[in-house]
Amino acid sequence: MAETDQDLARRPSSDAKSGAPDADGLAKSIQTLGKKRGPAPVHLWNPPFCGDLDMRIARDGTWWYLGTPIGRPALVRLFAGVLRKDGDKYFLVTPVEKVGIAVDDAPFVAVDFRVEDPGGPDQALTFVTNVEDEAAAGPEHPIRVARDPETGEPSPYVLVRADLEALIDRKSFYRLVEICEHREIDGESWFGVRSRGEFFPVIPSAELPE
Repeated sequence: MAETDQDLARRPSSDAKSGAPDADGLAKSIQTLGKKRGPAPVHLWNPPFCGDLDMRIARDGTWWYLGTPIGRPALVRLFAGVLRKDGDKYFLVTPVEKVGIAVDDAPFVAVDFRVEDPGGPDQALTFVTNVEDEAAAGPEHPIRVARDPETGEPSPYVLVRADLEALIDRKSFYRLVEICEHREIDGESWFGVRSRGEFFPVIPSAELPE
């Protein structure tokens, strides 16, 4: 069953396992920052580390708290707005506290994208994430594709902001492949996609199935 605001409000004031603030207390702290939509300026804040919260972002983008999915999109967006990556770890950050959370893969999922000037010289892709952020693929928001070393299965990502990536979901990746093209890079032909003047390689042309 999904977690509601009322459920969070009934939680104790701290996470019993780590002593870190619980999700309800953290949500209230975030709300005091104001109603401005979008990510907070977490890069400007350097609060003390208050421990790890029993919160996890699954590979499919679902946020979990104490083993239960958080079912309210508005609450997820609230937490996502104060997410920061330091090194290889993820934190929720406010001006007064910093708590660690677990992330299975990427913290966001790109669930759709739109294309301007498709096939033209000014082709531009803009991705939309599961928390309603947008990433304008290009020099500042590159696309990359990681491949499983054993199966070769591709995992495509787009940078959303400040080291936070979105895993491009399967349906969007299939659409992406439809607008890919071949281009030579360092003497090797690659199959990839253009956006805002940048070419992002997906797979070597020689490895494409017949």
